[in-house]
Amino acid sequence: MTTPGDGAPVAFEDSVRRLAAIVEQIERGDLPLDKTIELFEEGMRIARQARSDLDKAEKRVEELLAVEADGTPVTRDLPP
Repeated sequence: MTTPGDGAPVAFEDSVRRLAAIVEQIERGDLPLDKTIELFEEGMRIARQARSDLDKAEKRVEELLAVEADGTPVTRDLPP
């Protein structure tokens, strides 16, 4: 789960929607440079956190799908 500047959790899907809105605003090309840079910085923060969230999810899926050499599932406690 990503977090905005205030530290409150934000769902990954909400982060993706915000990134899309930022891209749309920047691509319009009608914003002052300082606002464009501000939005770009926000987008980069969101993208980094979303990437981290994806990496954690991927690791968890890999752990869930892990099998021993003989084909038996690997079992271990996963963090919540």
